Parts: sequence; C-alpha cells; structure tokens
Amino acid sequence: MNERLLQFIWQFQYYNTKEPTAVSGEAVKVIYAGLHNTNQGPDFIEAKIKIGQTIWVGNVELHLKTSDWKQHGHHTDPHYNNVILHVVWQHDETTDAAIPVLELQSRVSKLLLQQYSEWMNNRNKIPCEKNIIQVAELTWTGWKDRLVAERLQRKTQVLKDFLQENNQHWEETFWWMIARNFGIKVNSEAFEKIARSLPVTILARHKNQIHQLEALLFGQSGLLETELQEEYPRLLKREYGFLQKKYKLTKATLQPLFLRMRPMNFPTVRLAQLAMLIHHSSHLFSQVKETVSLKEVKKLLDVTANDYWHYHYRFDEVSSYKEKNLGQSMVDNIIINTIVPVLFAYGMFHKEQPVKNKALRWLEETAAEKNSILNYWVQLGISNKNAADSQALIELRTVYCNKKRCLDCSIGNSLLKRPEIN
Repeated sequence: MNERLLQFIWQFQYYNTKEPTAVSGEAVKVIYAGLHNTNQGPDFIEAKIKIGQTIWVGNVELHLKTSDWKQHGHHTDPHYNNVILHVVWQHDETTDAAIPVLELQSRVSKLLLQQYSEWMNNRNKIPCEKNIIQVAELTWTGWKDRLVAERLQRKTQVLKDFLQENNQHWEETFWWMIARNFGIKVNSEAFEKIARSLPVTILARHKNQIHQLEALLFGQSGLLETELQEEYPRLLKREYGFLQKKYKLTKATLQPLFLRMRPMNFPTVRLAQLAMLIHHSSHLFSQVKETVSLKEVKKLLDVTANDYWHYHYRFDEVSSYKEKNLGQSMVDNIIINTIVPVLFAYGMFHKEQPVKNKALRWLEETAAEKNSILNYWVQLGISNKNAADSQALIELRTVYCNKKRCLDCSIGNSLLKRPEIN
C-alpha cells in the first residue's frame, strides 16, 4: 500500500462502504468524498460526511498509519484545522485529537491490491497489457481525446517559452519550430539554432532568390566551410560571404550531422527543401492560420529542392537522378509536430476555440504514424487509425505507462473498478 493508492481508493470509494464506522464506533456515511487537492494542505477538500448524527463539511486527510498525523506535523499546522475525517490504512495508535479516524485496511478488495501490485512489479512495456483488451471502446475514445489535449498543452509550454524569447512574434516562433522539424530527431537542435540565427525579416528580403536563401541556410549551418569544387556550392559560398558581412551574421554553434541516417534525411537535402519552402511562401504561419482545409496546407508544403539537388545528396558528390521532394511522410510529420501544435497554441493563447478545433480536426485527418511504440499498441489490439490516435498512444506510453501512473489513467481506472475486483 502507498498513499497514492489510498487516495485513489478514497476518491472513487473503491472499498466496502456498507455501514463503515470510525475507530471510536461512530457511524460514517460519505455523502461526497471531496475534491482531490494537489496543492498544500489536506488530501481532499470540501468533503461532505455524516459522522454519527451530524453532517460535516470540510477536509479529509489520508495516511498509511494514524501515527503519521503527528509525524508529518499536522497537529501544529493551521492548514489542517478544518479536517473532519482522518482516513488511514492502518490504525496504529490511539489519538487524543477530536478528529474521527476511519480505517480501510479490512474493507478493500484483496483482488484490487493484487492487481495493482502486479502492475507495479511486472516489467511489461504496458503494465496492464494482459487485461487491456477488456476495456470498452467508449472508454478508449474519451481517454484518447484527453491524451491528445494533454500532449498539445505540453507542447504549448515550449511555444510559450519561444514567444517570450522573441517578443510574442508568431511568425518567428513558427519559423524556429518548422526548421527544428526539418532537422528531424538527429539535427533538430542544430536546425533550430540555424533558424534562430536567421530572423524571418532577413529571409523575407531574399525569398525571391533561391540561391541566396540556400547560401544563408548552408552558410549559417557551417556546411560551406570546406574546400568546395563544383561551381554551384562555390557560388553559394561567395554569396554567403557577402550576406554574412552585410547582416553581421553569427554562425550557428552546432553543425548538423550526417551519421546513421538515410540520404533523403541528410541535412543538406533538408536545408535545400527548407530554402524552397521559404522561396514559395510568404508569412507562412499567417497562411496556415487562414487556411480552411488540410489539403491546402499540404499544397503549401509540396516543395522540391532546386535542380542541383536532383543529382546530389551532398556538395561535390554526384549521384543518380532523384528529385528531392519533401515526401508525404515528411509532410505528415510537419503537420503533426509543427503545424497542429502551433495552431492549437495560438487558439489557446488568443481564446479562439475554432482555431483549436481546426488543429484537432487536421490531426484526425492526418494518416496514423508508425513506429515501435505504436506497433506494440496495435499488437495488443488497440486501434491506431489516424494521427490523433497516434499522438494519444505515444502520450499514454511515455507519460503514463513508462512511469506506471496507472491510477491517473482512465484505462487503469476502468480495469481496477471491474465488478470481479471490487
């Protein structure tokens, strides 16, 4: 037994509630268990409980043992003056306090304790995976919606930090985010640093000249510092030398990596595609914000690197012809990890519910992601129909299952309240 499990049992009244009595012998009837308090003070507030013949309204404190009341210093803490009931797992000492004590040890199902203990001690990727198929689809639907919202709200905090750094400039924030996304996992930090070193105001002045945009991006990345042989990269290097002096640019402090990645994800290819996206767009976030359909968004992202890259993955290394278009999977990745989170955050900050709804709708309209985490869920029989499902299941695994937060999870709750357990 631990205090979090005891709180869970009390919150949902998962114990034998038939004629409970305080250790003093007074009858206890719970009218309302109270609101779980995650701040300083008693565990549950605003509870309504009939003790004996009197109905009390106040707070409830929970401990594993009665003696914990004094050991935690509650007897001298004014925050606990309005406690009307002390709920304990084990009553281990007589107390002089006027607060009634209710012991639950003999009233909780052993099957519930056994199930919870099994989850906490097993080494499965999903603690409840043996039972998970028993959960109703309706429970999954509601919980997935909540998980998606939680995930987007967490990402909103990152955006809030960005906005504080750039004086609430949404276009600049979007530029940092989308550049980070183009860097994929390996080069995300390096690409973000490149974006931070090139304000959107500078990029806007050169958006009509693709070679100047490439010069700026490749130059700031440090990828033009080697001895180059072909005419095009040498042109970029000369162009960058001029632009760097003109704008007094300081190069990004982290150079992109090429190791252990597919050629289509090489930073050279991704930077060339990013340059083409800037070349084809203007005030990109404003365009996305005003766009109605996801199909239009995908058109905005339908870019192909310039002709030089049809025959190259890296400077001075000729390869067979292949157009370096962004590709559907990368477009979906950008929608999921940049466009939807930024749009959702904008709706939150400006209290525009239609904008938030649009972000959620686009997530539902985007194809499901595929990775090892999601493949495991599918093997367990859990549906992954679209990107909203994918984001929900990734959130569930990383934030709940990996940390064994079964008591905070609707799926865990649903399994623990089955009739055969209680």
